[in-house]
Amino acid sequence: MWWRSASFIMDRQQNEAALKGDTVAPTDSSISNPNPNPNPNSNPKTSAYYETRAAHHGVVTSDWLAQAQAAIGPDPDPLPQLRPDPDKPFSVIKEFNNWRIQPHLAEAVAAIRALAAVIRTSQATTMMQLEMELKKASDTLKSWDATSISLTAGCDLFMRYVTRTSALEYEDFNSAKSRLIERAEKFGEISHKARKVIAMLSQDFIFDGCTILVHGFSRVVLEVLKLAAQNKKLFRVFCTEGRPDRTGLRLSNELAKLDVPVKLLIDSAVAYTMDEVDMVFVGADGVVESGGIINMMGTYQIALVAHGMNKPVYVAAESYKFARLYPLDQKDLAPALRPIDFGVPIPSKVEVERSARDYTPPQYLTLLFTDLGVLTPSVVSDELIQLYL
Repeated sequence: MWWRSASFIMDRQQNEAALKGDTVAPTDSSISNPNPNPNPNSNPKTSAYYETRAAHHGVVTSDWLAQAQAAIGPDPDPLPQLRPDPDKPFSVIKEFNNWRIQPHLAEAVAAIRALAAVIRTSQATTMMQLEMELKKASDTLKSWDATSISLTAGCDLFMRYVTRTSALEYEDFNSAKSRLIERAEKFGEISHKARKVIAMLSQDFIFDGCTILVHGFSRVVLEVLKLAAQNKKLFRVFCTEGRPDRTGLRLSNELAKLDVPVKLLIDSAVAYTMDEVDMVFVGADGVVESGGIINMMGTYQIALVAHGMNKPVYVAAESYKFARLYPLDQKDLAPALRPIDFGVPIPSKVEVERSARDYTPPQYLTLLFTDLGVLTPSVVSDELIQLYL
């Protein structure tokens, strides 16, 4: 069965250039310096490794990423502007819930929008008071669901992105607050557009005639497949059932509405059908420092089977899911339990495993599609350092 490698896009571009006679012979300088710095605006404060990491690890160039971001326009799905009632006391949880009920809006993005509202409605008169108020609101949101990795990571990244600017030290408070609001709105816009960027970047990896295995219901994976269907690509999808909450049924229903050929599998049939699969596409609850992912229970075993049968495993995840965690094994994860109904009475002496997610190590993943670009697992830790600096 024909299968494309992770570098097939670059191979194709080089072949097309060769057919057109555009191949450029290497110069003496390029021979003497086999690893030139690709960044013309080199930052002396950044190590050479970070300057050249795209050449070593990245699959997508910055130009390609910029083209994908430009292609989706200013805002693919503008969100309504929710303004708190001035006659009622502001509550960050209430604001968060107002955003969370918006269709197709991720929980982390709802938290980012709520934190932006904290800045706008704040009555603080100094930067110290404002930052303390913002930190308190962030902690309140994170405690709302302590098991949500994306919610915690989104709040932490918001705090880093909004408050890390040295210009605030040299401005009056009103100007500084305006700058914070501007950065907060920008971060919210970037996060909201993340799925569209990821969908654009992934299209060249989905080819006509391919079979894709998906697990669970991931809105960003659905966006990837939806765009591929809109681009008239011919492919079929295998959806695992996703017990016990049967999220695969929900995804299969959405794909059927798009007239995408879908086959529903019981979870234990993954190895049985893997030889028909060309690639695996999964989402992620969180991307950790090792380059591995935390996702719905069953992702790890699917990745193991795919790795054993030489099938690529692609992860689609927004950058606000990048978390400062480093699990060593499955038991390092904070417990995220869920009720399980087997349809028959279970004796009280029988213990039931109720964990909702597992950890997939990076060696079983091929590429991560993110709004930062298409990354190999080995470069994730570098991106995390840059995000949290």
